Amino acid sequence: MAVKEQAIPKAQVKVGVAESRGGFSWGKAIRYLGVVLVVLIAIGPLYWTFATSVKSGVELNASPPTLIPHTFSLENYISDLSVSIFTRDLLNSTIIAVCTTIISLVVGILCAYAIARMKFRGKSAVLAITLSVQMIPPIAMVGPLFVFFTSTLPVYNTYVALIIPDIVFTLPITVWFMTSFFRDLPPDLEEAARVDGASRMRALWEIIVPLTAPGVFAAAILSFIAVWNDFIFGLTLTADQTAQPVTVGVTRFAGEHTIPWGEIAAAAVIVTIPLVIVVLFLQKRIVSGLTAGAVKG
Repeated sequence: MAVKEQAIPKAQVKVGVAESRGGFSWGKAIRYLGVVLVVLIAIGPLYWTFATSVKSGVELNASPPTLIPHTFSLENYISDLSVSIFTRDLLNSTIIAVCTTIISLVVGILCAYAIARMKFRGKSAVLAITLSVQMIPPIAMVGPLFVFFTSTLPVYNTYVALIIPDIVFTLPITVWFMTSFFRDLPPDLEEAARVDGASRMRALWEIIVPLTAPGVFAAAILSFIAVWNDFIFGLTLTADQTAQPVTVGVTRFAGEHTIPWGEIAAAAVIVTIPLVIVVLFLQKRIVSGLTAGAVKG
């Protein structure tokens, strides 16, 4: 007995044919429109900052402001880089960010490896407590840290005063990332290395860590960005250019009676350039590390 074929509406057939041939689709158009809007919202402030940084003094005060600069001048950048205090602030931020990232990686990798390989009760609680540190607002730590660094531990206005609180907030990121990666690596790898005569620490640094390179790079970049963008600790735990980060140095361009918007915008662009370079050159490792961590975790 022959079975009647189910009739397919002509409208659905036309839509299916149009989508298969790459024709117009309202769903695809809405998706592309959403992507464009998100990109414009994300790039808009950065573009306006860059446009302001290359405008001349007359155009900066024009009303209404010009969306596209009529002039292109690097005078604001030259003026910023000629200020010794600002260049010193750039060096301070680099030292603080690099030292904090390295310490967080070394300590975080050791802690994550111990959590992933050792068997003890309360393992989930340890990870939860570690992550809960991220819930503490930095402003809540400023007062106690200021008192502690000026009386008990006299490190106020030094690199140490900024590295310590930055480690507190970057270490949980490293521990969570690396714990997820270490758990998914079979223990047979380091056991084979130990059979060949390698110690546990040597097996960790020479075999396990290279295999988890995406996670290491992702944790390092996220920690570096978080430290580089820090403002509240740099503002309250430093007094002058001895150790103040560049995020605080940008605010010092404002005068008593006037605000040099061009120089401030140029300084903001200069501060953003290192982060853009890091992300552009290591974006594949960032994506692979975040994706692998999400899938494995």
